[in-house]
Amino acid sequence: MKVVDVTATTHLVPTSLPHITKPQRPIGVVVVRVETDAGITGFGMAPGNRLRRAIKELINHGLADHLKGQNPLATERLSKQLLGEFSRFGSAGLVSTSLSAIDIALWDIKGKACGQPVHRLLGGADDSASAYATFGFFDYDREGLAFMAKELVRQGFDKMKMVVGSGNAQDLDEDVRRIVAVRDAIGPDVQLMIDANLLFDYQRALSLAKRVEELNITWFEEPVVANDVNIMSDLRRATSIPIAAGQFEGTKTRHREFVQHRAVDFLHANVFYVGGYTEALKVAHLAQIYNLPYASAGGWPHHNMQLIAGIGGWGVEVHMSTWVAGEAIFRDAPVPDGGRIAIPDDPGIGLNYDETALKEYLEV
Repeated sequence: MKVVDVTATTHLVPTSLPHITKPQRPIGVVVVRVETDAGITGFGMAPGNRLRRAIKELINHGLADHLKGQNPLATERLSKQLLGEFSRFGSAGLVSTSLSAIDIALWDIKGKACGQPVHRLLGGADDSASAYATFGFFDYDREGLAFMAKELVRQGFDKMKMVVGSGNAQDLDEDVRRIVAVRDAIGPDVQLMIDANLLFDYQRALSLAKRVEELNITWFEEPVVANDVNIMSDLRRATSIPIAAGQFEGTKTRHREFVQHRAVDFLHANVFYVGGYTEALKVAHLAQIYNLPYASAGGWPHHNMQLIAGIGGWGVEVHMSTWVAGEAIFRDAPVPDGGRIAIPDDPGIGLNYDETALKEYLEV
């Protein structure tokens, strides 16, 4: 089998948040098709609110030429070749995100060619994935947060995450009030995580951590600027709240640094950023070697759930806005049920793109 064509297109996909009437900005995505001479087409995807046009150009006018004529089943060889050619120094961002989309499409082909769902090819630990809901956005006031948290508990979620950094990381008092409101709403048994999205310096991260330690926080995600491993390591020793990071890191070596510096208690990766399933699987195995829980973060559960099920990971993030965007472009996508997601049993990734929707949301 050989690759005969590779094409990438950009789309602006509508999204929404429950009980929020304010329109949400559409989410930009890049959809990749890798066609083979065996009649099998693999589909990959990349997020791209800011870089989507650059990702499309790199794939269509760079990566495609290197893939044509290659065996799409040789995912490890192709990953090494493309990393060596386009990301020799392990750079993240544009290159790693573009490579991720290609790798995802190649695994889709591999699954279809083997007649197996990708999660089984990645290890087959389970046919479903534990899920946690990311709901706590600043679109909700404190009362709205509490209402949504209770609703998610009624839906069966026993793990959920909210963002912190109110007022651009200046109002720690409001952050504390919001966290308290959610904890009071869900009770002591539901796991609650907080995510700073790289906003804080050490002192502010430590101050917030100390003020909410008694609220039984499962993890404090990406608490400091640039995921600085030295600062995270110091923070980890200074608070009883576990530290998590890695969702937007573009190389497995950055995850290795987190482990070597003892900077995290939970290791995260996202198949959209780290290099697809080929590289994310290595990060997951790194977590297993060091007995660290591995979870997906950074949104886009429809593609990350295969890896979490494949390796028996801690959980896949059901990020509300990216979940809704996925539902807009996939037909009959799986849905969470009782805090778990059943992985499609269809060969490949198991996602059926709605071509009518892709055409409607196509960016020209």
